[in-house]
Amino acid sequence: MEQHAPTRKNKVKQAIPPLQVTYYTDPLCCWSWAFEPVIQKLREGYGNSIAWRNCMGGMLSQWKSYHDTLHAVSRPIQMGPVWMQARQLTGVTLNDSIWFSDPPASSYPACVAVKCAGLQSATAEELYLYKLRSAVMTAGKNIAKKEVLLALAGELAAEQPGCFNAEQFATELAGEAAINAFRADLQEVRYRNITRFPSLLFVTGSNKKSLLLTGSHSYETIVSHLKQLTGNA
Repeated sequence: MEQHAPTRKNKVKQAIPPLQVTYYTDPLCCWSWAFEPVIQKLREGYGNSIAWRNCMGGMLSQWKSYHDTLHAVSRPIQMGPVWMQARQLTGVTLNDSIWFSDPPASSYPACVAVKCAGLQSATAEELYLYKLRSAVMTAGKNIAKKEVLLALAGELAAEQPGCFNAEQFATELAGEAAINAFRADLQEVRYRNITRFPSLLFVTGSNKKSLLLTGSHSYETIVSHLKQLTGNA
């Protein structure tokens, strides 16, 4: 499955009432990486009809306290087979060797980095999140390391001049604003009882009806659910 970087063009192809969408995800979640083409198709297909917000899940605080009962993972080396399974089931490009050679100690630094990028703009956050995913999933870069986070910020600034400021990112990475933004995300994840990534929460702008979709779904399935939610079935 070919991955495509996020675009900033809005192509409104679906006519629906305004929707607010919260995307619960984590930079280290391989299933979210496999779900990326669906997310991009939704963004392009619905354009400004949907207001997007990313909520970082903090999937891995530290290995000492981590245990995925669904996939029987409690050590870094056990994450490799999960990524292999995701690659086999979805066809997505995944480099599972990182879990043998240089396993990330936590997803928290990357989550904070995403919120730090979001201090600049929603577009900067979106682009940096994709940059992180691509770096760890395909290039095997350890995004738990500060030097990697900063290097990726520099690359993104060169790729997106005027859209992302690497110097501002470096200054704000350890600041209270980024850390508090991630803490707020963690609180929301716990409040919503989100235990799987990716998850999508849709809320209509008119009558505040909501729909939570947990796990990966096809684009067609999500569109069908949205039509029912908005009364356009």
